[in-house]
Amino acid sequence: MDSLLSPVSGYSRRSQDIAPFHVMALLARANALEQAGHDVIHLEIGEPDFTTAAPVVAAGQAALAAGHTRYTAARGLPALREAIAGFYAQRYGCHIDPERVLVTPGGSGALLLASSLLVDPSKHWLLADPGYPCNRHFLRLVEAGAQLVPVGPDSDYQLTPALVDACWTADSVGALVASPANPTGSVLSRAQLAALSQALQARGGHLVVDEIYHGLTYGLDAHSVLEVDDSAFVLNSFSKYFGMTGWRLGWLIAPPSAVPELEKLAQNLYISASSIAQHAALACFTPESIAIFEARRAEFQQRRDYLLPALRALGFDIAVEPQGAFYLYADISAFSKDAQAFCTHFLETEHVAFTPGIDFGFHRANQHVRIAYTQSLPRLEQAVERIARGLRHI
Repeated sequence: MDSLLSPVSGYSRRSQDIAPFHVMALLARANALEQAGHDVIHLEIGEPDFTTAAPVVAAGQAALAAGHTRYTAARGLPALREAIAGFYAQRYGCHIDPERVLVTPGGSGALLLASSLLVDPSKHWLLADPGYPCNRHFLRLVEAGAQLVPVGPDSDYQLTPALVDACWTADSVGALVASPANPTGSVLSRAQLAALSQALQARGGHLVVDEIYHGLTYGLDAHSVLEVDDSAFVLNSFSKYFGMTGWRLGWLIAPPSAVPELEKLAQNLYISASSIAQHAALACFTPESIAIFEARRAEFQQRRDYLLPALRALGFDIAVEPQGAFYLYADISAFSKDAQAFCTHFLETEHVAFTPGIDFGFHRANQHVRIAYTQSLPRLEQAVERIARGLRHI
């Protein structure tokens, strides 16, 4: 028992191995600056600035009024699972049995289920570096590991079959990829998803795909891995495209054989996702709501189309044009080799907040920052003016 505890605090080693978000310290400082009367432009938070769409709010209010405040089945409301399956049929041409859909407390709940089911202690998934940090931390939580694979502009910051072949070991059991990806916004094509699927199947590994930013793509429509691999596991969320971040609702689509085990895990880990959030989410799939989400997608594209060339003109090296999500992953080596210090400088002097690359992994992380275009176009224009001024004094 003692070997499981940290010698420093008496708390578990797994908790000590999970790193904090560095951006949270910057966010706390940004909030303090705002409380002191400063105008801070927040480009650090991965959350849309739009509030939940009115039809979804109304559905949530109606659910409260109707008394839908009790537990649901662990897999979620049947009507919501059917709506999600219908969404995949309409958007991707994938005909998914609703029985394969598990509604979860956010995308994090889906990741918790998938990692708990698929990775034994001492085994690992391959993950792209840079990538969403919680992926490796969830693996640590279940006593498994993450084999971080350095990726760069040459592969659009994505895993490839060649990288899978080069990095696969006897302890590898699968790979987790994201499309669109955080922090880079890169998107995997249908052919790339198929090639990754074939590479994993050849090695007897699982393919898990984070599709949380689906819907937020620009100039193209993202493909679901289920178009090419019916055995893949899909993580998704109502947070980003559907604008329900605080409602904490997501879903997992799994092969039929995995559903009983996943349901058992869900029953034990969280009982069910929020009943009120589930009833509200039913309104996400109406034509009225989809029209709102598509208008917001167009707004995000306008922001990207302004901010990307503006930052490049200032000397930020953004090697891969993001095709999805709402982030720019920028190389700052022309200005600094210390991303944390760079972010601190702009927060303190220009009151513009962005995220240091060290939050997303280790590969050249100190030479990068993530900039989120989750503010209005006028605010982004203000931010560019401040950044230009700050660069003159760095």
